[in-house]
Amino acid sequence: MKKNRAIDLKGIAVSAMRKYGFEPRFPEPVIEEVRTMNALTTPASGKISKDLRMLLWSSIDNYDSMDLDQMEFCERGQDDGIQVKVAIADVDIYVRKQSRTDKHAGFNGTSVYTGIETFPMLPDKLSKGISSLLPGQDHLAIVIEYTVNKKGDVHPGEIYRAVVSNKAKLIYEEVGDWLEGNGDIPELLRDVPGLIDQIHLQCEATRRLKRNRMEQGALDLETIEADAIVEGDTVKDLVVQKKNMARSIIEEFMVAANGTMVNYLGNAGIPMIQRVVRTPRYWDEIVLTAAIYGETLPPEPDSKALSEFLNRRKEIDPEHFPDLSLTVVKLIGPGEYMTLEPGEPPYGHFGLAVTDYTHGTAPNRRYVDLIIQRLLKSVIDKVPSPYSLEELVNHSTWLSGREKGSKKVERFMRKAAAAVLLQDRIGELFDALVTGASDKGTYARLITPPAEGRIIQGEHGLRVGQKVRVRLLKTDPYNGFIDFGYAGTK
Repeated sequence: MKKNRAIDLKGIAVSAMRKYGFEPRFPEPVIEEVRTMNALTTPASGKISKDLRMLLWSSIDNYDSMDLDQMEFCERGQDDGIQVKVAIADVDIYVRKQSRTDKHAGFNGTSVYTGIETFPMLPDKLSKGISSLLPGQDHLAIVIEYTVNKKGDVHPGEIYRAVVSNKAKLIYEEVGDWLEGNGDIPELLRDVPGLIDQIHLQCEATRRLKRNRMEQGALDLETIEADAIVEGDTVKDLVVQKKNMARSIIEEFMVAANGTMVNYLGNAGIPMIQRVVRTPRYWDEIVLTAAIYGETLPPEPDSKALSEFLNRRKEIDPEHFPDLSLTVVKLIGPGEYMTLEPGEPPYGHFGLAVTDYTHGTAPNRRYVDLIIQRLLKSVIDKVPSPYSLEELVNHSTWLSGREKGSKKVERFMRKAAAAVLLQDRIGELFDALVTGASDKGTYARLITPPAEGRIIQGEHGLRVGQKVRVRLLKTDPYNGFIDFGYAGTK
């Protein structure tokens, strides 16, 4: 076996960022501006905050994440309700509107996670330091409260400034494995008094929230996106991030928190940005897709009927469900940001089965969340909105494009990393699933490692979902290409 040729994956990542219109490095004026910033733990301008440092706050994130945007705390309320508090890092207090740092963050619009290198929206001193909700120090935050009743309905509560302190930085995989009976209790849970009961209560609230959303027609999709495991300049493996209960806690809590923010801004009567997934434009094709499986969907878009169809397919054929999910995701279409004026009917989010939704829980990572935070603070502080309607419309359009661009960078880098992993296995045979077959080409995903490429020899007559053997013909990391030849049916 040949030794891997040296491939400059970081250089490829930088080139991909530039190709899709991002600035991969911070300009010196931004670095200098951030260099002078210091951590703040008391309210700005004498504004009153609640002191919630005594609460048993915890965060759950990836093992290597340092840009912590939110943390959670639950307690039982009246009539068997569970009161949830979500603390969001006060990033606006450091990143002032129209500052150099703000303008750069607004241009890129989002952090981009390539698996090879992370391109943060904000410099590390902020996003991984003073504006991150890391344990070991006090933080300023915006706290969103809501109550989850026994049926899973959300009753929006207060939103206010607070001083908070993270008691435990937990990890998705460790907490998820423990909750699902596949691992030991994480050390932090054992060591922090009361934290085990706190996480169990968060789980109870999550089950209520998810059950209610699923009953309303939320889509439980499961696509395969393989992340590269990189050591130095070498790609060691590709792994698929799996859903677990810990990830569900964060997902459900953030959906409810975002809805509470929309309710709060709506009651204040100011324009806002909402996160929208429109009613599927290609519903007819979704109906045809269901018909292939012998299922009938209604002629008009119906998220509940689609959800029930997907749940049945997942139970019947879990192996092919990610590919069906990907087909449905493409036919539904991407999310986008839209400006909503006071009194205007909400656009809704088809996939989440919610009417009022935004993005406001990750201001270290997404610029739209920083905008929402500024809007919230203007209402809390009883001052005029910092944004005109025209500004919000322009931001909505720009940031929708930035998100699409970031997804293109991330997809390209997954392909480039897979090409590097496989570059010395030319000629080998692999088991694979056909994932696409159309006039645009025939594509297959290897079972192990989960790399996707194009079948360029013997592809005629192959159909989606078919198990095949393929021979690796060529890899091109710089263009993100992997080419296979058909070598027989399993």
